[in-house]
Amino acid sequence: MTPSEAQRAVEAVWRLESPKLIAALTRMVRDLATAEDLAHDALVAALQQWPEQGIPRNPGAWLMTAAKRRAIDGLRRHTLLARKHEELARDIDEGRPDPVADIEAAMDDDIGDDLLRLMFTACHPVLSTEARVALTLRLLGGLTTDEIARAFIVPEPTIAQRIVRAKKTLAKAAVPYEVPRGDDRAERLASVLEVVYLIFNEGYSATAGDDWVRPQLCEEAMRLGRVLAELAPGEPEVHGLVALMELQASRLRARVGPAGEIVRLADQNRARWDRLLIGRGLAGLRRAEALGGSSGAYALQAAIAACHARAASVEATDWPAIAGLYARLVDLTGSPIVRLNHAVAVGMASGPLAGLALVDALNAEGALASYHYAPSVRGDLLEKLGRLAEARAEFDRAAALATNARERELLRARALAVRD
Repeated sequence: MTPSEAQRAVEAVWRLESPKLIAALTRMVRDLATAEDLAHDALVAALQQWPEQGIPRNPGAWLMTAAKRRAIDGLRRHTLLARKHEELARDIDEGRPDPVADIEAAMDDDIGDDLLRLMFTACHPVLSTEARVALTLRLLGGLTTDEIARAFIVPEPTIAQRIVRAKKTLAKAAVPYEVPRGDDRAERLASVLEVVYLIFNEGYSATAGDDWVRPQLCEEAMRLGRVLAELAPGEPEVHGLVALMELQASRLRARVGPAGEIVRLADQNRARWDRLLIGRGLAGLRRAEALGGSSGAYALQAAIAACHARAASVEATDWPAIAGLYARLVDLTGSPIVRLNHAVAVGMASGPLAGLALVDALNAEGALASYHYAPSVRGDLLEKLGRLAEARAEFDRAAALATNARERELLRARALAVRD
């Protein structure tokens, strides 16, 4: 095996195994930064040894063993020993087993619990939203800081600083490495789901840059969601989120044209929609509903996506059902963006004049003044009403507000298309 082949193999194994490795090490040492350092020590050892010795039959176990040895050495020799002095003395006085042996045994515990703890830790509300996203992709996605930076069109040093600050914030706040209980669990789970969906949305509709979609982020978010669904099978909103992401991701191939241009829903070739993902998404939605989660925010959005997935065309879509689901979502969240989407659905179900009235009421409140979709939606409704000059002005305004190059391109084209 050549050095370059060995490096690619190590990187592939690292992407797969690093979340489990860091999760188990964090449980051992109770410090996220130390755990990540130990995991990277194991990675360095693999890069040094595997080119000469070959890839082990169980590379994940090899990395775990290498990291475990370094953790135990650290406990015996370095700062961990000083921190544990009092606890070690008490353990000896009380006749408890050797803590080092306990740590070795603990490495064999159920890794699922460790991953769940790591998810709740990385997505702790004490961190900013940006920090939670970066830390989650770093620890649970195995992405490098460069990969995260490129995905979000942010300078690499910015991402690196966010990750460093996040770990320091968690340590300073003494955030417990645990799955919370009671009311705190619901709040923290909501934070985890929010982070996963933010990652997905950035892949599905990139906020900036030259690309309209970034499939890698969508795939990473779906992978994280599926892991979470396996670890917390009784949480309906988890299944609702996974269903939503799968149903939306089923349209990814049809959302982009040959030159990378945006293809609107009305113009998409539905034969290109991924039927496997649609089937999985519908099954996940049924699971969420069976667990009593039909009124959850993600389940409601998944139900809306399911209406699109089941329809053979835009015209055949059950728009009254979608409008009703959005109305429920408005009642649940009060979000102005949800209200804008509700207006779109009403415009399709009851005519553009009805949709325009809702958009104008929303615009009068000023909550979406800098949101480019608001003038875009208004322009679409005005175009359908034949008010072309007004529609053109709205598309121009939307293009000026858009930060994604592909969206600006589409909006400018729409403005040109409605000229008298």
